[in-house]
Amino acid sequence: MNAENALRRRLLLAATAGLVAGAALPGTAHAASAGSSVVEPDIDSTATWGARAASGTISTLQYRPSKIIVHHTVSPNTTDYSRAQAHSHAHWVQNLHMDKNGWVDTGYNFLVSRGGWITEGRHGSLRTLTGGTTFILGAHTSGQNTSGIGIANEGSYHDGATPPAAQWDVLVTLCAYACTKYGIPASQIYGHMDFGDTLCPGVIHEMLPQLRSQVAARM
Repeated sequence: MNAENALRRRLLLAATAGLVAGAALPGTAHAASAGSSVVEPDIDSTATWGARAASGTISTLQYRPSKIIVHHTVSPNTTDYSRAQAHSHAHWVQNLHMDKNGWVDTGYNFLVSRGGWITEGRHGSLRTLTGGTTFILGAHTSGQNTSGIGIANEGSYHDGATPPAAQWDVLVTLCAYACTKYGIPASQIYGHMDFGDTLCPGVIHEMLPQLRSQVAARM
């Protein structure tokens, strides 16, 4: 982990633990909302990472999602933890979804890199999350896209592989922020395989009780 990522992670952990007064990551607010101790994570928008324009209509659902659905992207388990790699991964996912699957844009709402960087997936997802009253219709879980937002983790978590600590820490932070903004109970965090015949999100599915517990503690 390079010095930039190490400092970013230390600040994130300190802020979420309430140990650093006024500490926030670059480009973040200190809390999700007035009176909340939940950290607003640093999320790179589609404009920041240079996403392609959507090839069709992106639908905004005029209500809040009731759940979060966690995925993995089955990409290589890279040891490049840089922000540039997070952006490269976001491009890879978007190209796969648009060019191979024929979708209008990235199917996931958000992506968490192995280095702990968050990128917006489908256009508009960051804007609606920040607003907290609407959300973007994704294409990540059959039968659940109208009720859940999709968060995908870079990497392939089959065969005993587990997410790096930085990725896990930021996944917890993003889920806690989304739960706070949308009023979603931590108990309503699921894995892709809860809703279909898939191995996604691999071993992360076995870690969901831990994820729910840590998200609830952050909230």
